[in-house]
Amino acid sequence: MMDRRSCGVLCHISSLPSPYGIGDLGPEAFRFVDLLSRARQRYWQVLPLNPTDSALGNSPYSTYSAFGLNSLLISPDELYAQGLLTQVQLDDCRAAGDEAVAFDKVYAAKSRMLAAAYAAYMKRGFGSRAFDDFCAGQAYWLDDHALFVVLKRRFADACWADWPVGLRDREPGAMTMAAAAMADELRREKFSQFLFYRQWMALQEHCSRLGVGLIGDIPIYVNYDSVDVWRDPGFFKLDEQRHVTFVAGVPPDYFSRDGQRWGNPVYDWDRLRATGFAWWIKRVRHNLAFFDLVRIDHFRAFAQCWEIPAAEPTAVHGAWRDVPGVELFTALQEEFPDLPIIAEDLGIITPDVDALKERFGLPGMKVLLFAFHTEPEKSRDIPEHYAPLSVVYTGTHDNNTIRGWYARDISPVEKKNMRTYFGHEIPVPEINQVLIEMALRSPSLLAVISLQDILELGEEARMNKPSTVTGNWKWRFAPGNFTSAMAERLAALTMDTGR
Repeated sequence: MMDRRSCGVLCHISSLPSPYGIGDLGPEAFRFVDLLSRARQRYWQVLPLNPTDSALGNSPYSTYSAFGLNSLLISPDELYAQGLLTQVQLDDCRAAGDEAVAFDKVYAAKSRMLAAAYAAYMKRGFGSRAFDDFCAGQAYWLDDHALFVVLKRRFADACWADWPVGLRDREPGAMTMAAAAMADELRREKFSQFLFYRQWMALQEHCSRLGVGLIGDIPIYVNYDSVDVWRDPGFFKLDEQRHVTFVAGVPPDYFSRDGQRWGNPVYDWDRLRATGFAWWIKRVRHNLAFFDLVRIDHFRAFAQCWEIPAAEPTAVHGAWRDVPGVELFTALQEEFPDLPIIAEDLGIITPDVDALKERFGLPGMKVLLFAFHTEPEKSRDIPEHYAPLSVVYTGTHDNNTIRGWYARDISPVEKKNMRTYFGHEIPVPEINQVLIEMALRSPSLLAVISLQDILELGEEARMNKPSTVTGNWKWRFAPGNFTSAMAERLAALTMDTGR
């Protein structure tokens, strides 16, 4: 857990340089870790590693498998080095381009790549023992994940609730027949997961060798059309036909008259409690195999969640429901005594959420771009008001960059409050340095800086704009943008601020 003042950088794998259309787990990831080490950064934070889908807006927070891994991030260079791709096949991966992520091209190119790698593996039996060991060790999630993916493909991407009843309800006979009929397809899907797993473990070892910890991200909810709900429908509020009855979201507020209706099924916490919260324990354990710390999104819903009847088109007619968060985190603490979890507690937070967080010693989040919404003496995001057990961010994946915010989003009230706080107006060329240093000098034990802010990029480098469904998750930085000179300057500031 966070045991001393430290800092890190937020940058998703997909944003790394690569000639293959999307950042991956190959050479540029290792070079990035080298630069983080040179910059004296103790952590690298990424977004969820789960599979993405164009039908879901390519969001890593909207996935069909909470345990699965995103095969788009597999490195072609590593497969070529292992003899699983020819030069021609490697060159074919370049068809996706080398600028912003063009997801349609990437999905097509990586699909061809994985098919070629699997064919080479089957022909040569490359690493068969390691693959078999992986399949056996990960069977608790991998078998169902692979079957779900293959069945989705077989039924033209239809939702699992619309599959033939035997498969929808996971009747043993139907499941056995499907697995036997599609054995090669299942093995191919498992092989893709194996490739990701092996490449990640090599990267993780490199991080460990250089003293760079990894921070992951767990979305609190899962999608209805997911292997997770198909496999364990009893853990979610569904009717007898396995249709969702209540969905998640947040109520109306000052910023949204209708609230937000996310559409994810809500948990049946009584049934989860009856199992000793085994599903959540398994999910956290699974993530801690990949990360040193994990951030859990929308922590507020572990105290109370906003339940919306599924038939409602907006979040207006929802209701708050109590959640057994104390019992859940007691069970998690028994399994993971240090509870290496960061609580995403942004937005309107009630005393019960703070009490839950404090009872288990979980650090919450502060975001500097929110610091000037109100007068400095009242702002929870002004550093003078931080508790040491917290994590400060310049911004998150959902925010504009510092430069983009200062140029386009900052309100007159925020400008006034900034002048009051600093005693003068900050010139545009200085704003990034000022806020980064502000984060690093704060009392928070951990400070995390978005790479876009280190690079002093504008709105064009924004990762995601909430409530929009297109144009997100595409940003990448080019080779050479993050330089050794930048790393050395960041190292000097890190030492100067006692991190």
